[in-house]
Amino acid sequence: MIGSRMTAALLCLLLAGPVLLVAGSPVLNSNNGTIPVVLWHGMGDSCCNPLSMGAIKKMIEEEIPGVYVLSLMIGKNVIQDTENGFFMDVNEQVSMVCSQLAQDPKLKGGYNAMGFSQGAQFLRAVAQRCPSPPMKTLISIGGQHQGVYGLPRCPGESSHICDMIRKALNNGAYTDLVQKHLVQAQYWHDPLNDDLYKKHSLFLADINQERAVNETYKKNLQLLENFVMVKFLQDSVVDPVDTEWFGFLKTGQAKETETLQESVLYKEDRLGLAAMDKAGKLAFLATEGDHLQFTREWFNAHLLPYLR
Repeated sequence: MIGSRMTAALLCLLLAGPVLLVAGSPVLNSNNGTIPVVLWHGMGDSCCNPLSMGAIKKMIEEEIPGVYVLSLMIGKNVIQDTENGFFMDVNEQVSMVCSQLAQDPKLKGGYNAMGFSQGAQFLRAVAQRCPSPPMKTLISIGGQHQGVYGLPRCPGESSHICDMIRKALNNGAYTDLVQKHLVQAQYWHDPLNDDLYKKHSLFLADINQERAVNETYKKNLQLLENFVMVKFLQDSVVDPVDTEWFGFLKTGQAKETETLQESVLYKEDRLGLAAMDKAGKLAFLATEGDHLQFTREWFNAHLLPYLR
């Protein structure tokens, strides 16, 4: 159990968070026959940071004239959006996004989705839980689909927060306090405590069918036309990096990994991934570089075709 010191530390964390510069309000254009794009940012970032998601949004708009790009804001402003990436229950975030997408008339005909880091597994939950409006292609850029078992380096300007989160995860990731108040705990996957993970994980164990097979999740995910997963070969943020291709550490130890195709999830096809693989719907891409580091040229060559 986490003691009073950890409780106090977490409560202090809930009152703090990094402040990022805000770009101008996005201009909403008609889709002009293009397929709208929905973006969900990663940990420590926000919807509209001009050096990250703002730049990605602008780049897509330049490459696909007239396209409607929605960069999701979780909260009422950029500060809340950034803090919620650390402290807001993931299931609540997913429900909020499902409602937002359903109410957006520009998305009623369907959309492509692109998730960055943790935003990727959150968008997968949207695909599994909320099939309307329909998600056509899901592009996961450095997503952690089997969770993480380490937080070696924190991206952006939030290292002080990550230091405290790391301590909380190491001391009791599956306690009610940590699960309810730390986003990263909800996709913390401890291979040495598999029973605890399956029983107490509020988010990842559910969307990965660890406790039971939800046939609706399986059916909805298979509605995707493409599920593209990008792995960064020199990733120093995600541990293990295999999770970016839906692989992970073998249960009961913390050194040897297995691929998606070697996992029980795939062999029993609990989520429909084996069927999608056979249908040619899964794409596994790799790029040199650290977490979320890629060039515009690489993006245009490898990812842009999925958005057209």
